Amino acid sequence: MIGDRWGVTDAEVRRTYGCDSFVIAPTLQAWRGVTVRAEAATVWARVRQVRLAPYSYDLVDNLGRRSPRDLRDVPEPQVGDPFTRALGRDQGRVVAVEPGRELTATIMGAHMSYAVLSRESDVRLVLKVVACTSRWLAPALSVGDLVMARKQLLTLKALAEADQRRTGPTSPR
Repeated sequence: MIGDRWGVTDAEVRRTYGCDSFVIAPTLQAWRGVTVRAEAATVWARVRQVRLAPYSYDLVDNLGRRSPRDLRDVPEPQVGDPFTRALGRDQGRVVAVEPGRELTATIMGAHMSYAVLSRESDVRLVLKVVACTSRWLAPALSVGDLVMARKQLLTLKALAEADQRRTGPTSPR
């Protein structure tokens, strides 16, 4: 499908994500990924902050209000918590969490999992989105999600890498 993959490896596409448990026969599956030069805990702290704001194109999805750039002490997400805050109100909800590793949520009929995958010298932040929608609508949704999710992941990457530069390494690699 057009726009179904960006920045991911074949192994990341084959991997099972939390969202796969919620949508058994999706008509839309999309994967997005970035390499982050930061520790997994630093990347996870930024993933938790998605609960405050979308971190994508703020003019489009946050009424022009800038997503916070400072690192805030956001508690670990819990099942049932709001997923994010956009357009001036809570949006979606958290449906599964593996603290430090994966956050799965649902919003606007889609389910998505953010996976923090540690490697020897960096971290992969991978997002998988699944939904059941019209087969005719799925390609348009995939492309639209690609634009927004790419921006979000690149923003989270830049913020996590800046956080890591400020704090320095906390564990040997």
